Amino acid sequence: MTKFKLPPGSKVLITGATGFTGSCLTRKLITQNVEVSAIARVTSNLEPFAQLPIKWFQGDVFDPDLINKAMEGVNYIFHLATPFREAKSPDRGYYDVHVNSTQLLAKAALQRPDFKRFVHFSTIGIHGHVEQPPGDENCPVKPGDVYQETKWDGEVWLKQFAQESGLPITVVRPAGIYGAGEKRLLKIYKWIKKGRVPVIGNGDNLLHFIHVEDLTDFAILAATHSEAVGEVFICGSKQAISFKQMIDIVSQHYRVSPQLIKFPKSLMFFLGDIPKGRQIASQISPKKNIKFPKSLMFFLGDVCEAICRPFGIEPPIYRRRLAFYTKDRSFNTTKMQNLLGFTPSYENEAGLTELAQWYLEAGWVN
Repeated sequence: MTKFKLPPGSKVLITGATGFTGSCLTRKLITQNVEVSAIARVTSNLEPFAQLPIKWFQGDVFDPDLINKAMEGVNYIFHLATPFREAKSPDRGYYDVHVNSTQLLAKAALQRPDFKRFVHFSTIGIHGHVEQPPGDENCPVKPGDVYQETKWDGEVWLKQFAQESGLPITVVRPAGIYGAGEKRLLKIYKWIKKGRVPVIGNGDNLLHFIHVEDLTDFAILAATHSEAVGEVFICGSKQAISFKQMIDIVSQHYRVSPQLIKFPKSLMFFLGDIPKGRQIASQISPKKNIKFPKSLMFFLGDVCEAICRPFGIEPPIYRRRLAFYTKDRSFNTTKMQNLLGFTPSYENEAGLTELAQWYLEAGWVN
Protein backbone atom coordinates (compact mmCIF):
# COMPACT_ATOMS: atom_id res chain seq x y z
CA MET A 1 0.00 0.00 0.00
CA THR A 2 1.41 3.35 -1.04
CA LYS A 3 0.96 6.63 0.79
CA PHE A 4 1.02 8.46 -2.56
CA LYS A 5 -2.38 8.86 -4.20
CA LEU A 6 -4.08 10.56 -7.10
CA PRO A 7 -7.17 12.70 -6.41
CA PRO A 8 -10.32 10.55 -6.05
CA GLY A 9 -12.33 10.26 -9.23
CA SER A 10 -9.35 10.92 -11.51
CA LYS A 11 -9.09 9.19 -14.87
CA VAL A 12 -5.70 7.72 -15.70
CA LEU A 13 -4.19 6.39 -18.92
CA ILE A 14 -1.21 4.04 -18.68
CA THR A 15 0.86 2.90 -21.64
CA GLY A 16 3.05 -0.16 -21.19
CA ALA A 17 0.63 -1.40 -18.52
CA THR A 18 1.41 -5.08 -19.12
CA GLY A 19 5.16 -4.62 -18.62
CA PHE A 20 7.01 -5.17 -15.34
CA THR A 21 6.85 -1.57 -14.10
CA GLY A 22 3.55 -0.79 -15.80
CA SER A 23 1.75 -3.73 -14.21
CA CYS A 24 3.01 -2.71 -10.76
CA LEU A 25 1.81 0.87 -11.28
CA THR A 26 -1.52 -0.30 -12.71
CA ARG A 27 -2.26 -2.59 -9.76
CA LYS A 28 -1.26 0.15 -7.34
CA LEU A 29 -3.61 2.68 -8.93
CA ILE A 30 -6.46 0.16 -9.07
CA THR A 31 -6.52 0.23 -5.25
CA GLN A 32 -7.21 3.97 -5.35
CA ASN A 33 -10.53 5.53 -6.20
CA VAL A 34 -9.53 6.32 -9.79
CA GLU A 35 -10.59 5.11 -13.24
CA VAL A 36 -7.78 3.26 -15.00
CA SER A 37 -7.46 2.89 -18.77
CA ALA A 38 -4.52 1.25 -20.48
CA ILE A 39 -3.11 0.77 -23.96
CA ALA A 40 -1.68 -2.65 -24.82
CA ARG A 41 -0.51 -4.41 -27.95
CA VAL A 42 -2.99 -6.74 -29.62
CA THR A 43 -0.56 -9.58 -28.80
CA SER A 44 -0.35 -8.69 -25.09
CA ASN A 45 -1.49 -11.26 -22.55
CA LEU A 46 -4.28 -9.63 -20.54
CA GLU A 47 -5.20 -12.74 -18.56
CA PRO A 48 -3.29 -11.67 -15.42
CA PHE A 49 -5.48 -8.55 -15.33
CA ALA A 50 -8.80 -10.31 -16.07
CA GLN A 51 -10.35 -9.57 -12.68
CA LEU A 52 -9.21 -5.95 -12.49
CA PRO A 53 -11.39 -2.96 -13.45
CA ILE A 54 -9.25 -1.73 -16.34
CA LYS A 55 -10.56 -0.30 -19.61
CA TRP A 56 -8.26 -1.73 -22.27
CA PHE A 57 -7.45 -0.18 -25.64
CA GLN A 58 -5.60 -2.75 -27.71
CA GLY A 59 -3.51 -1.70 -30.67
CA ASP A 60 -0.41 0.33 -31.46
CA VAL A 61 0.40 3.12 -29.04
CA PHE A 62 1.33 5.25 -32.06
CA ASP A 63 -2.08 4.81 -33.75
CA PRO A 64 -3.73 8.29 -33.79
CA ASP A 65 -7.28 6.93 -33.73
CA LEU A 66 -6.54 4.65 -30.79
CA ILE A 67 -4.88 7.50 -28.90
CA ASN A 68 -7.87 9.80 -29.39
CA LYS A 69 -10.25 7.15 -28.08
CA ALA A 70 -8.06 6.25 -25.11
CA MET A 71 -7.52 9.90 -24.14
CA GLU A 72 -11.22 10.69 -23.68
CA GLY A 73 -11.62 12.42 -20.31
CA VAL A 74 -8.10 11.56 -19.15
CA ASN A 75 -6.53 13.63 -16.35
CA TYR A 76 -3.18 11.87 -15.97
CA ILE A 77 -0.89 10.01 -18.38
CA PHE A 78 1.83 7.58 -17.29
CA HIS A 79 3.77 6.89 -20.47
CA LEU A 80 5.85 3.75 -19.93
CA ALA A 81 5.46 1.99 -23.28
CA THR A 82 8.62 0.67 -24.89
CA PRO A 83 9.35 -2.01 -27.50
CA PHE A 84 10.82 -5.30 -26.36
CA ARG A 85 14.50 -4.55 -25.81
CA GLU A 86 15.99 -7.04 -28.22
CA ALA A 87 18.89 -6.30 -30.55
CA LYS A 88 16.95 -7.88 -33.41
CA SER A 89 14.09 -5.36 -33.04
CA PRO A 90 13.79 -2.95 -36.00
CA ASP A 91 14.88 0.64 -35.42
CA ARG A 92 11.55 2.00 -36.65
CA GLY A 93 9.72 0.28 -33.81
CA TYR A 94 11.74 2.20 -31.24
CA TYR A 95 11.05 5.52 -32.95
CA ASP A 96 7.33 4.85 -33.26
CA VAL A 97 6.93 3.98 -29.58
CA HIS A 98 9.37 6.43 -28.02
CA VAL A 99 8.81 9.47 -30.25
CA ASN A 100 5.63 9.19 -32.34
CA SER A 101 3.47 7.94 -29.48
CA THR A 102 4.82 10.66 -27.18
CA GLN A 103 3.88 13.33 -29.69
CA LEU A 104 0.39 11.93 -30.21
CA LEU A 105 -0.31 11.61 -26.50
CA ALA A 106 0.99 15.09 -25.70
CA LYS A 107 -1.04 16.76 -28.46
CA ALA A 108 -4.17 14.88 -27.42
CA ALA A 109 -3.61 15.83 -23.76
CA LEU A 110 -3.40 19.49 -24.70
CA GLN A 111 -6.93 19.29 -26.10
CA ARG A 112 -8.36 18.02 -22.78
CA PRO A 113 -9.38 20.95 -20.55
CA ASP A 114 -9.19 18.89 -17.35
CA PHE A 115 -5.78 17.38 -18.04
CA LYS A 116 -3.41 17.56 -15.04
CA ARG A 117 -0.05 15.86 -15.70
CA PHE A 118 1.94 13.87 -18.27
CA VAL A 119 4.49 11.62 -16.51
CA HIS A 120 6.99 10.49 -19.12
CA PHE A 121 9.38 7.60 -18.49
CA SER A 122 12.84 7.97 -20.03
CA THR A 123 16.01 6.14 -18.84
CA ILE A 124 19.37 6.82 -17.20
CA GLY A 125 20.82 4.95 -20.17
CA ILE A 126 20.79 8.18 -22.18
CA HIS A 127 23.78 9.31 -20.12
CA GLY A 128 25.91 6.35 -21.18
CA HIS A 129 29.11 5.94 -19.17
CA VAL A 130 29.38 8.51 -16.38
CA GLU A 131 32.97 9.74 -16.59
CA GLN A 132 33.03 11.37 -13.16
CA PRO A 133 30.48 9.58 -10.98
CA PRO A 134 28.11 10.38 -9.54
CA GLY A 135 26.34 12.20 -12.34
CA ASP A 136 23.00 13.97 -12.10
CA GLU A 137 20.12 15.12 -14.30
CA ASN A 138 22.43 17.59 -16.07
CA CYS A 139 25.41 15.35 -16.84
CA PRO A 140 26.30 14.77 -20.53
CA VAL A 141 23.87 12.81 -22.70
CA LYS A 142 25.60 10.02 -24.64
CA PRO A 143 23.07 7.45 -25.86
CA GLY A 144 24.74 4.25 -26.97
CA ASP A 145 22.08 2.55 -29.08
CA VAL A 146 18.80 3.14 -30.88
CA TYR A 147 16.77 2.42 -27.73
CA GLN A 148 18.52 5.21 -25.81
CA GLU A 149 18.68 7.54 -28.80
CA THR A 150 14.91 7.39 -29.37
CA LYS A 151 14.22 7.67 -25.64
CA TRP A 152 16.25 10.87 -25.69
CA ASP A 153 14.53 12.12 -28.87
CA GLY A 154 11.12 11.60 -27.29
CA GLU A 155 12.15 13.34 -24.09
CA VAL A 156 13.67 16.33 -25.94
CA TRP A 157 10.57 16.76 -28.08
CA LEU A 158 8.23 16.55 -25.09
CA LYS A 159 10.15 19.11 -23.04
CA GLN A 160 10.21 21.56 -25.95
CA PHE A 161 6.50 21.01 -26.64
CA ALA A 162 5.66 21.56 -22.98
CA GLN A 163 7.62 24.80 -22.86
CA GLU A 164 5.84 26.13 -25.93
CA SER A 165 2.33 24.90 -25.11
CA GLY A 166 2.20 24.95 -21.32
CA LEU A 167 1.42 21.23 -21.09
CA PRO A 168 2.22 20.09 -17.52
CA ILE A 169 4.82 17.32 -17.76
CA THR A 170 7.33 15.53 -15.55
CA VAL A 171 10.14 13.37 -16.93
CA VAL A 172 11.39 10.39 -14.90
CA ARG A 173 14.67 8.68 -15.76
CA PRO A 174 14.63 5.41 -13.82
CA ALA A 175 17.78 3.60 -12.78
CA GLY A 176 17.93 -0.20 -13.23
CA ILE A 177 14.49 -1.45 -12.22
CA TYR A 178 14.16 -4.61 -10.13
CA GLY A 179 11.73 -6.36 -7.78
CA ALA A 180 9.68 -9.53 -7.41
CA GLY A 181 8.91 -11.00 -10.82
CA GLU A 182 11.67 -9.16 -12.66
CA LYS A 183 13.69 -11.36 -15.05
CA ARG A 184 16.56 -9.21 -16.31
CA LEU A 185 18.74 -10.01 -13.29
CA LEU A 186 17.66 -13.65 -13.09
CA LYS A 187 20.59 -15.06 -15.09
CA ILE A 188 23.08 -13.36 -12.77
CA TYR A 189 21.35 -14.74 -9.67
CA LYS A 190 21.43 -18.23 -11.19
CA TRP A 191 25.15 -18.00 -11.84
CA ILE A 192 25.83 -16.79 -8.33
CA LYS A 193 23.83 -19.67 -6.88
CA LYS A 194 25.79 -22.13 -9.01
CA GLY A 195 29.07 -20.60 -7.85
CA ARG A 196 30.57 -19.32 -11.10
CA VAL A 197 30.09 -15.71 -12.26
CA PRO A 198 31.80 -14.46 -15.45
CA VAL A 199 32.81 -10.80 -15.34
CA ILE A 200 34.40 -8.24 -17.64
CA GLY A 201 37.39 -6.66 -15.95
CA ASN A 202 37.25 -6.77 -12.15
CA GLY A 203 33.52 -6.30 -11.68
CA ASP A 204 34.09 -2.80 -10.30
CA ASN A 205 31.81 -0.96 -12.73
CA LEU A 206 29.03 0.93 -10.95
CA LEU A 207 25.35 0.01 -11.20
CA HIS A 208 22.43 2.11 -10.02
CA PHE A 209 19.14 0.41 -9.12
CA ILE A 210 15.62 1.38 -8.12
CA HIS A 211 13.05 -0.99 -6.65
CA VAL A 212 9.84 -1.09 -8.68
CA GLU A 213 7.76 -0.23 -5.59
CA ASP A 214 9.81 2.92 -5.04
CA LEU A 215 9.70 3.85 -8.73
CA THR A 216 5.93 3.54 -8.99
CA ASP A 217 5.46 5.46 -5.74
CA PHE A 218 7.62 8.22 -7.14
CA ALA A 219 5.66 8.25 -10.41
CA ILE A 220 2.43 8.91 -8.51
CA LEU A 221 4.08 11.64 -6.46
CA ALA A 222 5.51 13.20 -9.63
CA ALA A 223 2.00 13.29 -11.09
CA THR A 224 0.59 15.26 -8.17
CA HIS A 225 3.36 17.45 -6.73
CA SER A 226 3.27 21.05 -7.92
CA GLU A 227 7.08 21.34 -7.82
CA ALA A 228 7.44 18.48 -10.30
CA VAL A 229 5.94 20.37 -13.25
CA GLY A 230 8.47 20.79 -16.04
CA GLU A 231 11.19 18.95 -14.13
CA VAL A 232 13.40 15.95 -14.93
CA PHE A 233 14.24 13.48 -12.18
CA ILE A 234 16.68 10.61 -12.01
CA CYS A 235 14.90 8.04 -9.85
CA GLY A 236 17.33 5.69 -8.16
CA SER A 237 18.38 4.35 -4.79
CA LYS A 238 20.48 6.56 -2.53
CA GLN A 239 23.71 5.35 -4.07
CA ALA A 240 25.16 3.05 -6.70
CA ILE A 241 26.99 -0.19 -6.03
CA SER A 242 29.58 -2.09 -8.04
CA PHE A 243 28.78 -5.29 -9.89
CA LYS A 244 31.13 -7.07 -7.47
CA GLN A 245 29.20 -5.67 -4.48
CA MET A 246 25.96 -6.92 -6.03
CA ILE A 247 27.51 -10.38 -6.35
CA ASP A 248 28.62 -10.26 -2.71
CA ILE A 249 25.13 -9.31 -1.48
CA VAL A 250 23.45 -12.16 -3.31
CA SER A 251 26.23 -14.61 -2.46
CA GLN A 252 25.78 -13.99 1.26
CA HIS A 253 22.08 -14.77 1.03
CA TYR A 254 22.68 -17.95 -0.97
CA ARG A 255 25.63 -18.87 1.26
CA VAL A 256 27.98 -19.49 -1.64
CA SER A 257 31.43 -18.19 -2.56
CA PRO A 258 31.33 -17.91 -6.34
CA GLN A 259 34.41 -17.76 -8.53
CA LEU A 260 34.73 -14.69 -10.74
CA ILE A 261 35.71 -16.00 -14.14
CA LYS A 262 37.69 -13.55 -16.29
CA PHE A 263 38.40 -14.76 -19.80
CA PRO A 264 36.95 -14.37 -23.30
CA LYS A 265 35.00 -17.63 -23.57
CA SER A 266 33.31 -17.02 -20.25
CA LEU A 267 32.16 -13.68 -21.60
CA MET A 268 30.49 -15.36 -24.53
CA PHE A 269 28.81 -17.80 -22.17
CA PHE A 270 27.86 -14.94 -19.90
CA LEU A 271 26.21 -12.87 -22.58
CA GLY A 272 24.78 -15.53 -24.82
CA ASP A 273 24.42 -18.64 -22.66
CA ILE A 274 26.43 -20.64 -25.24
CA PRO A 275 26.91 -24.32 -24.28
CA LYS A 276 30.43 -24.38 -25.69
CA GLY A 277 31.31 -21.45 -23.46
CA ARG A 278 30.14 -23.40 -20.41
CA GLN A 279 32.38 -26.31 -21.37
CA ILE A 280 35.42 -24.12 -21.82
CA ALA A 281 34.68 -22.22 -18.63
CA SER A 282 34.92 -25.47 -16.71
CA GLN A 283 38.31 -26.26 -18.22
CA ILE A 284 40.20 -22.98 -17.89
CA SER A 285 41.39 -21.81 -14.50
CA PRO A 286 40.25 -18.30 -13.54
CA LYS A 287 43.63 -17.82 -11.89
CA LYS A 288 45.06 -17.04 -15.34
CA ASN A 289 43.01 -13.83 -15.19
CA ILE A 290 43.01 -13.32 -18.95
CA LYS A 291 41.43 -9.96 -19.77
CA PHE A 292 39.68 -9.04 -22.99
CA PRO A 293 39.90 -5.33 -23.93
CA LYS A 294 36.52 -3.64 -23.51
CA SER A 295 36.89 -1.74 -26.78
CA LEU A 296 37.41 -4.99 -28.67
CA MET A 297 34.33 -6.51 -27.03
CA PHE A 298 32.18 -3.56 -28.10
CA PHE A 299 33.53 -3.91 -31.65
CA LEU A 300 32.66 -7.61 -31.65
CA GLY A 301 29.23 -6.78 -30.24
CA ASP A 302 28.57 -4.34 -33.07
CA VAL A 303 29.68 -6.92 -35.64
CA CYS A 304 27.44 -9.62 -34.13
CA GLU A 305 24.48 -7.25 -34.09
CA ALA A 306 25.04 -6.13 -37.69
CA ILE A 307 25.15 -9.74 -38.89
CA CYS A 308 22.20 -11.07 -36.88
CA ARG A 309 19.65 -8.26 -37.09
CA PRO A 310 18.79 -8.58 -40.82
CA PHE A 311 17.83 -12.21 -40.18
CA GLY A 312 15.74 -11.45 -37.09
CA ILE A 313 18.19 -13.35 -34.89
CA GLU A 314 19.00 -12.27 -31.33
CA PRO A 315 22.83 -11.93 -31.29
CA PRO A 316 24.74 -13.66 -28.48
CA ILE A 317 26.59 -10.43 -27.71
CA TYR A 318 25.68 -6.81 -28.39
CA ARG A 319 26.39 -3.31 -27.15
CA ARG A 320 23.50 -2.89 -24.70
CA ARG A 321 24.32 -6.09 -22.83
CA LEU A 322 27.99 -5.19 -22.69
CA ALA A 323 27.18 -1.76 -21.24
CA PHE A 324 25.65 -3.29 -18.09
CA TYR A 325 28.94 -5.01 -17.26
CA THR A 326 31.39 -2.29 -18.27
CA LYS A 327 29.94 1.21 -17.86
CA ASP A 328 29.73 3.28 -14.67
CA ARG A 329 26.16 4.36 -14.00
CA SER A 330 26.15 6.19 -10.71
CA PHE A 331 23.99 9.22 -9.95
CA ASN A 332 23.26 11.78 -7.29
CA THR A 333 19.54 11.28 -6.67
CA THR A 334 19.02 14.05 -4.13
CA LYS A 335 16.91 16.21 -6.48
CA MET A 336 13.83 14.07 -5.86
CA GLN A 337 14.52 14.30 -2.12
CA ASN A 338 15.16 18.04 -2.04
CA LEU A 339 12.40 19.15 -4.42
CA LEU A 340 9.65 16.59 -3.75
CA GLY A 341 10.64 15.15 -0.36
CA PHE A 342 10.91 11.62 -1.76
CA THR A 343 13.27 9.04 -0.27
CA PRO A 344 13.36 5.46 -1.62
CA SER A 345 12.24 2.85 0.90
CA TYR A 346 14.58 0.13 -0.37
CA GLU A 347 18.31 0.10 0.29
CA ASN A 348 20.35 -1.88 -2.26
CA GLU A 349 21.24 -4.71 0.12
CA ALA A 350 17.70 -5.24 1.40
CA GLY A 351 16.11 -5.06 -2.05
CA LEU A 352 18.59 -7.35 -3.82
CA THR A 353 18.39 -9.83 -0.94
CA GLU A 354 14.61 -9.79 -1.06
CA LEU A 355 14.76 -10.56 -4.78
CA ALA A 356 17.20 -13.43 -4.13
CA GLN A 357 14.71 -14.99 -1.73
CA TRP A 358 11.78 -14.40 -4.11
CA TYR A 359 13.63 -16.23 -6.89
CA LEU A 360 14.16 -19.17 -4.54
CA GLU A 361 10.55 -19.35 -3.41
CA ALA A 362 9.27 -18.99 -6.98
CA GLY A 363 11.52 -21.83 -8.09
CA TRP A 364 13.33 -19.65 -10.61
CA VAL A 365 16.68 -20.29 -8.89
CA ASN A 366 17.63 -23.66 -7.43
